[in-house]
Amino acid sequence: MTDPSEWALGYFSSADGPFAGIVVGDRVRNLTGDAAELGGIDAASPEATRVLLESWATHCPTLATLAAQSDGGSWLPLDSLDALAPLAPRQILQAGANYRKHVVDLAVAHTDIAAGRTEAEVRADATAMMDKRKAEGVPYIFIGLPSAITGPLDEVTLPAYSERHDWELELAAVIGATAYRISPETALEHVAAYTIANDLTTRDLVFRRDMPEIGSDWFRAKNAPGFLPLGPWLVPAESVSDPQALTLTLTLNGDVMQNESSADMLFTVAEIVSAASQTTTLLPGDLILTGSPAGNGAHWGRLLRDGDIMVSTITGLGRQRTLVKAEARHE
Repeated sequence: MTDPSEWALGYFSSADGPFAGIVVGDRVRNLTGDAAELGGIDAASPEATRVLLESWATHCPTLATLAAQSDGGSWLPLDSLDALAPLAPRQILQAGANYRKHVVDLAVAHTDIAAGRTEAEVRADATAMMDKRKAEGVPYIFIGLPSAITGPLDEVTLPAYSERHDWELELAAVIGATAYRISPETALEHVAAYTIANDLTTRDLVFRRDMPEIGSDWFRAKNAPGFLPLGPWLVPAESVSDPQALTLTLTLNGDVMQNESSADMLFTVAEIVSAASQTTTLLPGDLILTGSPAGNGAHWGRLLRDGDIMVSTITGLGRQRTLVKAEARHE
């Protein structure tokens, strides 16, 4: 799963049950025995990492100290554990259409709903739209469901109601301090950590063809069980020197499909967090997805199939491996 370069916070399963732990190299410190140092938290609780995030300014230095104590605490080999989803967020906010190349490619892929325009016209229009959005607009943000989250190594079932399920690798920011109407200049001060998300999407459900005046239907398109593989762990923001200089790479059965820099974002992580906070109060443990780069299945003309294996990485944040299986059809 790619060992973190310094330390990271995760949630794991062992023969003795689940627990929050600190990952350092190829070992994990079980935080169950460190409750006194961490304010009495229940490290076995699925909400343990979120509880730590609620007082992140206090807990982060303590976790860093525990991570450095290689001779103390209860340490286990990383490869003896199963990494579970590292966070149970209250809210998931997702930025859509936030990578220039991605938006242009999706516009071309949906030429069937583009009123008869040619591919060249669609591509030119989408490029012009990106320029205008960057100059005059704000991030496009919608809501996801925590129930869609699954672990970084879990198998995901592709619902039988469609054959057009797609991948969308994304950098996710984790909020560590309450934020309401903050500026882009201070937004990253409210980000505690970063992690990997794969925002799976059912392409033929994105647009309501029966109600075109309504537009997109993100609830049906993105929230099936397991459609948000998350993790493997939370890497502290202080270990990510520049969130706009990370490489996002997704392979499908060994073939590279996405391989782009977060520098291609239309709106930066800071701008997205700030924009989200203008409408709602962001709480510690909230998850902010920042959009997916070019290279989705809709672009390649190759959607997910039974038995496909996706491997997702982001610089310094670890590795996901997701096997997808087709749901059995019932006649």
